[in-house]
Amino acid sequence: MTFAGLAGVFGLIFVLELPDKTMFATIMMSARARPLMVFVGAASAFVVHMAIATLLGGLLVKLPHTVRDSVVAVAFLGGAAYLLFIPEKKQEEEGSKEASREVRSTRFREALTAFTVIFIGEFGDLSQIQAANLVAKTHQILEVFVGATAALVTVSALGAFMGQTLVRYLPLAKIRVGGGLIFAGLGIYTVVGLFS
Repeated sequence: MTFAGLAGVFGLIFVLELPDKTMFATIMMSARARPLMVFVGAASAFVVHMAIATLLGGLLVKLPHTVRDSVVAVAFLGGAAYLLFIPEKKQEEEGSKEASREVRSTRFREALTAFTVIFIGEFGDLSQIQAANLVAKTHQILEVFVGATAALVTVSALGAFMGQTLVRYLPLAKIRVGGGLIFAGLGIYTVVGLFS
């Protein structure tokens, strides 16, 4: 496991998840419940998701080279299309809908609600698919798990504790475009590698 590899995975997943619907759901939930409990629930859901994603990525590694790289290229290009063409407003609306299911109550219930909202909202989401994709590409299950989980836990913390301020000052639309261009580049690189 290398620091550069961890930092690369962290950066890719962080940029992918920051403008996602779950960020907005976390912000909305933390406005109605204890931010610490929202963070605990959301972060726990992300840890479980990354465990699932990296294990699935480990299975992709066993596929023949051409099939695996084709799946990886499609996932990267799909991620790029999602970031570049799905409007920011749609993500905000989806995050608001998910968060509106939350009901203020005990600490445990707040954490459980946040866990449930994020777990259901993220299942099969782009960050989970891309984490599996990164394992298939790099063959580094532990590195991807640690880097991706750290990125998602960081996004959870930002959403729960600083979400309202973050949305006001950080141009999330530009982050989406930057992330989309990065994933497009990785997808094109993988496609070129298939024909080399």
